[in-house]
Amino acid sequence: MIMAHFHPLTVTNVRKTTRDAVEVTLEAPEDADFSFIQGQYLTFRRKFEGTEIRRSYSICAGRNEHSLKVGIKRVDGGVFSTWANTDLSPGMTLDAMPPMGSFHTPIDKAASRHYLGFAGGSGITPVLSIMKTVLAEEPGSNFTLVYANRAPHTIMFREEIEDLKNTHLGRLSVVHVLESDAADIELFRGRVDAEKCAALFETLVDITTVHTAFICGPEPMMLSISAALKDHGLAVDQIKFELFASSQPGRLERPAHLATRDTPAGIEATVIVDGESRSFTMGAQESLLEAALENTLDVPFACKAGVCSTCKCRVLEGEVEMAANHALEDYEVERGFVLSCQSFVLSDRIVVDYDQH
Repeated sequence: MIMAHFHPLTVTNVRKTTRDAVEVTLEAPEDADFSFIQGQYLTFRRKFEGTEIRRSYSICAGRNEHSLKVGIKRVDGGVFSTWANTDLSPGMTLDAMPPMGSFHTPIDKAASRHYLGFAGGSGITPVLSIMKTVLAEEPGSNFTLVYANRAPHTIMFREEIEDLKNTHLGRLSVVHVLESDAADIELFRGRVDAEKCAALFETLVDITTVHTAFICGPEPMMLSISAALKDHGLAVDQIKFELFASSQPGRLERPAHLATRDTPAGIEATVIVDGESRSFTMGAQESLLEAALENTLDVPFACKAGVCSTCKCRVLEGEVEMAANHALEDYEVERGFVLSCQSFVLSDRIVVDYDQH
C-alpha cells in the first residue's frame, strides 16, 4: 500500500482559550520537517471506535515563535474536537501530516503594508498566525483585525491579541464585533456582513490603503465580506480566504449531468503519489478520491467536502469536473490542480499526480 506521510507529534501542552476551545502545543520528531508558513494547517488522524477520523486544524503560532501550536474549538457532535477538548493531555501523541495550505502571502522584511484580517469564531487561528508573523517579520507593516464572535466569553486568544496590541503599539488595530453582550455602539453589534463592512470602511478602516485582506470564517460570512471588499476597490488577487467549516457534512453531490453517466468498460486511471504510480479501473460515478481509496492508495485527504486542500492533485492527462471548490485559487485551477474529493472524470483516461504542489 502507498502511504501518506503521517508522523507522530508529541503533545507538550494543552491550554484552554475559552470554555470550548484549546490551544495544543506539539513537538515533531527529529526526522520530520514540520516547519510552516504562517496561515497553514495540520491534518490529524485518529481512530474512534475502530473508525478513522481525519480533521484539519490551523496553526495559530507565528513563525517567529519557533513553536508548533493549533487551536481546536469544540463543535457540537464533533468526535475529534470534543475528544481534544476533554481528553487530550500532555504526553499523548497525534498522527499528523506536515503543514499544508496556501492561506498566506510572502513576507517582505522591507515592506510597509497594511493588512486587513476578518475572522469569525475559530477562524481566528490562521489569521492569528499571519498577524503574529507580519508584526514580527515586517516591522514596517500594520495589521487591522475585525473579529466576529457570539459573545465576549467565546473570543479565542483574547488576552494574546491584547498582548500583541501592547507589544506592537500603533501597528495592530482590533475591532470586536459581537452578536450579544456588545457595546451600545451599533458598529460593534450584530454580524459582519456587507452592510457592516461598508460602515467599517467609512469609519475605522481605510480600505484604500489595504495591500491584502485575509478572511477566515463560515461560508456566508466569507462570501459577503469578499463581495464587500471587491465593491470597495480590492482586486481578486488581494483577497485570501480560508473556510474552517462547510454547510455540507461530507462530499457534495456530483453535478446533475454526471449523475447518470457511466462507461461500460470503466475509466483507465493512473495515480501518482509519493513517487510511485498505480493504475486501476474506476467508474464514472465515483470521485477520484473515492476510487483511489477503494484501490488501497492512502492518498492525502481530510474534509471530503471541498473545503480544505489536503486532497489537492494535478491532472496530467484527461479531464475532470469539480462538484465544488472552496479551497483552490483560480490560478491553481488554471494550472490543472483539482480537489480529488470533488472531482469526477469526464474522459476515458485520467492521470493525476499528488506529488506536485
